[in-house]
Amino acid sequence: MLTRVRADCPGLPLHDVAATRRFEQRALARVPPGTLVARAGLALAKLALALQPGLPRVWVAAGPGNNGADGLDAAARLQARGCRVQAHLVADRARLGADAQVALQRALTAGVEVFDGAPAQAPACDLAIDALLGIGLARAPQGALAQAIAAFDATGAPLRLAVDLPSGLDADRGSTPGACVVATHTLTMLTLKPGLCTAQGRDHAGEVWLADLDAGLVDEPATAWLGGGPDAHAAPARRRHAQHKGSFGDVAVIAGAPGMVGAAWLAADAALVAGAGRVYLSLLDADAPHWQAAHPELMGRRRLWVEGSELLRTATVVCGCGGGDAVRAALAPVLACAPRAVLDADALNALASDAQLQALLRARAGRGAASVLTPHPLEAARLLGCSAAAVQADRLAAARTLAESFGAVVVLKGSGSVVAAAGQLPSINHSGNAALASAGTGDVLAGWIAGAWAAAGGHSDSAALQALCAAAVARHGRAADRHGCASPLRAGRLAAAMAAVD
Repeated sequence: MLTRVRADCPGLPLHDVAATRRFEQRALARVPPGTLVARAGLALAKLALALQPGLPRVWVAAGPGNNGADGLDAAARLQARGCRVQAHLVADRARLGADAQVALQRALTAGVEVFDGAPAQAPACDLAIDALLGIGLARAPQGALAQAIAAFDATGAPLRLAVDLPSGLDADRGSTPGACVVATHTLTMLTLKPGLCTAQGRDHAGEVWLADLDAGLVDEPATAWLGGGPDAHAAPARRRHAQHKGSFGDVAVIAGAPGMVGAAWLAADAALVAGAGRVYLSLLDADAPHWQAAHPELMGRRRLWVEGSELLRTATVVCGCGGGDAVRAALAPVLACAPRAVLDADALNALASDAQLQALLRARAGRGAASVLTPHPLEAARLLGCSAAAVQADRLAAARTLAESFGAVVVLKGSGSVVAAAGQLPSINHSGNAALASAGTGDVLAGWIAGAWAAAGGHSDSAALQALCAAAVARHGRAADRHGCASPLRAGRLAAAMAAVD
């Protein structure tokens, strides 16, 4: 069965290389030799013809492993359907495995022109199939394989289909240690790999499809979830007639240093749109007005963190959006008093440089207070004491480490945002595009999480909170998908766009 991986799919399991290999070995033991290669080749041919019927010219770049066998089997099938197929085998024919030998002979018998070695230039074609490397990538592609990848990426084919994953992409991490294929579509086999969905993976994989090869993946636990897992897609509770604004919780936004008060207003507005019953705004800029005619429904409260107000002890608090250095004075009281806290932007930077604040954050979980951290890669790197490149090289590991270290739910933003909680499987978001690469969109997400959290009753269960955050991240991305990526989605319009997502 072929499944198109879409942003609105219910939670799909992701399996890393180790889990995929275990499942593959069990699947191979249940069927005659060559069965999985034949099924993969058939799935490739069917998808190629469905995406672009009547393909006259096809080129296959085949490597030495099972991916090469899949590509050669598909080449034979496409040749039999009337396509003119050429293939370059970047491998020693004498050292091919048994399945690849059979697939090669099938291609030759069908009339496929098979050349040895990497081409200096790919032949003109309507479809290019990348069957060079699979999940066994251990280092940057070298020599003839790197040359073949370069030829593939230089082809002008309108349809570029990768087998399992784009050659050169790390299946677990989505990183690209060297040359890497850029595909328009990827047909991944047996399992959906995390690397296709985060970091560089989405740009290199294009539209992703999954072929389960009728192998019955029922006995291999997931490594992570795509889209937040099954619970993240549950419909929000219906509001009852007898409920009132006090039924949906309070949010207090402590943010907005001088010159950055807009971030605080964006977060506060998003919290209200997300469902909070009441939203209070306490600006770090003491001279800025705490009321705007454009937002009459938002209530101003000065210096909440100093007065020791009851609101700080009962509300869901958003802290840090546009906080600058001024947020340091507010952060310790927030960490000590707030039962629920969403920490964003400069609150995270303050944490990264202050061991006492970190200790306060870690102590929260022990007394039943819940925390959400929403870093982008550079903020995550500061918290972890590493580089942003190191975070991007293994986003799942970075998010898990932060969650376990601070006892918080972590939303590591970026392409394929990762949502992690200690003791839970992480999830990777599959919605969104570069329209969100605009000032203030992260402030809106932080405010939305707080508003949805307050409206849901302010629970502190880590699994439920992770699901809530994953749902918010998915909605954030889907608003951008509706907008399209040709122009930025202005943060001032984002909350309303998120509310419109069905």
